[in-house]
Amino acid sequence: MDELLGTGEQLSPYHMAVRALITFFVALILIRTGGLRIVGKKSGFDLVIVIMMGAVMARGIVGASPMFSTIVAASVMIAINMLLAWLCIKSPLLNKIFKGSALILYQNGKINWKNMEKASLSESDLLTSLRLETHEQSLEKVTQATLETNGRISFLLKP
Repeated sequence: MDELLGTGEQLSPYHMAVRALITFFVALILIRTGGLRIVGKKSGFDLVIVIMMGAVMARGIVGASPMFSTIVAASVMIAINMLLAWLCIKSPLLNKIFKGSALILYQNGKINWKNMEKASLSESDLLTSLRLETHEQSLEKVTQATLETNGRISFLLKP
């Protein structure tokens, strides 16, 4: 196995290429096992797993950590993500703790400045999202704007 993967941090380009190839397929399997929600929703909850998994798996590619150990660590992270996702489905309280809750930024013709400040958003940020999401120029046609738990602002338009 040492001939195929090399050992330590002094790896040849061949060893790093083999490690990268293996890591790519292991990461793909882990993400598929963990569910598309990890990359699809992009909530803070899911981004933590993606970032940590990438950092750990990269250590295996460059030889900073043993290859098998990084695969085990990444697998544990996916298992934890799956467990926490399941617990969030079962418990609204845990869901709120791990994923947060949506913030109403605009409703019935008024900007909720308290929530805007909590989200570190300016009126300009809100209007930029409005243009990008709805192609509208002003909030006149909007009944509600909500900062969702995935970081996007959703807009409900007047009928």
